Amino acid sequence: MRELSEITVPETKPATEWVRGRALQKMSPKPWHSALQGWLNRWLHAWAGRRGFVGTELDIKIGRPGEPLRPLVPDVCYITFERWSRERFATDEVPHVAPDIVVEILSPDDRRVDLDDKLDVYLQAGTTLALLVDPRERTVETVCGQSLAQAHRTIYRESEVVALEPFGDLTLALPELFAAIDF
Repeated sequence: MRELSEITVPETKPATEWVRGRALQKMSPKPWHSALQGWLNRWLHAWAGRRGFVGTELDIKIGRPGEPLRPLVPDVCYITFERWSRERFATDEVPHVAPDIVVEILSPDDRRVDLDDKLDVYLQAGTTLALLVDPRERTVETVCGQSLAQAHRTIYRESEVVALEPFGDLTLALPELFAAIDF
């Protein structure tokens, strides 16, 4: 059985994550980030129904195999109730299970090396699908695999409707997504 040693970081607002061996505080969301996050939360929630938990800025503690659990805070995530039971949902303040789907919305100050570290942790901890939303480029990158080194990555453009293969009936209409930031 795996030893559940954990890395702790100070409780801050916005939250602090553990990325590339250091505490890294998330940025306060700007209006376009907040609008995309809200749209993606509603989209995932409409699809998931009562099959699992969908939320924004959920504190989770996960890690690569053999490493301590670390705090990460995806912008939006989905965890099936098969992986995080309703009973655990009711009692756990912080899940120790990787979300099935994570969404990270790129901010101007995000460094790709930091995002790649987070993606690798998500994938190695059991995440099936990661979405990287780039508001400036109006793209969504899908990342699937058991690690970042062997992941399948695809970038989709603003005009596309994407069938998210690992989840069968889940589709993402990028024109609708990016319309959320056309103020």
